[in-house]
Amino acid sequence: MTSVDDALDLTLLRPGDAGYRDEIAGFQRGFAQRPAAVVPARSAADVVAAVRYAAAQGLPVGVQATGHGLPGGYEGGLLVSTRRMDGVVVDPGARTVRVRAGARWGQVVAAAEPYGLAPLNGSAPGVGAVSYTLGGGLGILAREFGYAADHVRWLELVTADGELRHVTAGSDPELYWALLGAGQNLGIVTELEIGLVPVRTLYGGSLAFDGRAVDPAAVLRAYEAWTRTVPDGLTSSFAAVPYPDLPALPPYLRGRYVVSVRVAHTGADGERIVAPLREIGPVLADSLREMPYAESHTIHSDPDFPHAYYGDSAVLRELDMERAGELLLATGPEAGPMCVVQVNHLGGALARPAPNAVPYRDGRFLVRLLTAGERKRARAVLDPAFALLAEDTLGRSLNFAFGAGDRSTGLYGPGTRKRLARVKETYDPANLFRRNYGV
Repeated sequence: MTSVDDALDLTLLRPGDAGYRDEIAGFQRGFAQRPAAVVPARSAADVVAAVRYAAAQGLPVGVQATGHGLPGGYEGGLLVSTRRMDGVVVDPGARTVRVRAGARWGQVVAAAEPYGLAPLNGSAPGVGAVSYTLGGGLGILAREFGYAADHVRWLELVTADGELRHVTAGSDPELYWALLGAGQNLGIVTELEIGLVPVRTLYGGSLAFDGRAVDPAAVLRAYEAWTRTVPDGLTSSFAAVPYPDLPALPPYLRGRYVVSVRVAHTGADGERIVAPLREIGPVLADSLREMPYAESHTIHSDPDFPHAYYGDSAVLRELDMERAGELLLATGPEAGPMCVVQVNHLGGALARPAPNAVPYRDGRFLVRLLTAGERKRARAVLDPAFALLAEDTLGRSLNFAFGAGDRSTGLYGPGTRKRLARVKETYDPANLFRRNYGV
């Protein structure tokens, strides 16, 4: 461990130092992270010192909170680790929460729950709340309340000049716009304030079907038709997962190809709305129920252990059912590497305009593909799968593009790209910030 420049009061970890490997490990284990040095930040002052040091040394800067969705491996530069900056403060009267850079959604949910409030978090409680929000934030209740980015009141940001800024839509409209939806390379957000919603309970869970006993394409067709009938307050997704035969898995999942529909709804008519889904066929498991919002992570039950994976996404104007059927065949149990398919129903509040850079609000579905195994084999599955969807693809989603192809292509339309470039030129003309957050 080396202390650098007393005036900056900065601590660095370099390769070979105790704690270096633990600091860079993160959740995503598919990429090799080998920064020249790591700053284990504990405060905004540490982040300011790190940015000033990097600028003086001519080092590019990257940031890592928890490492979910890490976009790829890299070597060299300065990595700022924010996982120790994990404070969460709820203001129940204002229905807001202040979230520091390293806080995870599970902490925010737990802090808001006693007041009958909920954040617009994603499906996994271990995901970093700030980095998720900077990428837009497609949450459990997204169709009812919109993107998490739509609810941000202010952000604290360390820019490339080493200054800590308090950013609002009124004080810095262009910077505020760019940070929310595309903020990962404009500086380091140390804290933000975001609105909470008055939700104490919801109706949610999943219906799981045996993908070898029921045609997965038929389940997807039934799901797509069902989404045309549901109210805006209901958020849902379809998933197809070939599970390995591992003792750690529940018996109904072990070695099975499982297709499922996941649902979250705050209304009182959940049972009536999901009734058509129960007519698809016999289920392996049915976890649909009224639940406290604190249990909402059980709807998806995402894996909570670090592992290697690659993935990408496509926002679609429509879901062509013939091509979707081909997609399921191309990613099913016989595809080679295990491939997870998820289809999120968009629309509702997600389609409403907001003063931020979150793109493709006219999309009707988001298709996400995740695969394990060696990267070259993963690409051999992902590339032809996304090619099937190309005709209806509007673009990609920043939070679901990691380790699979060019990190920038298709993330924004031409007008948004030009506007973002102008903001980048204003606040980081030397391109100090070159590494995206891992959510």
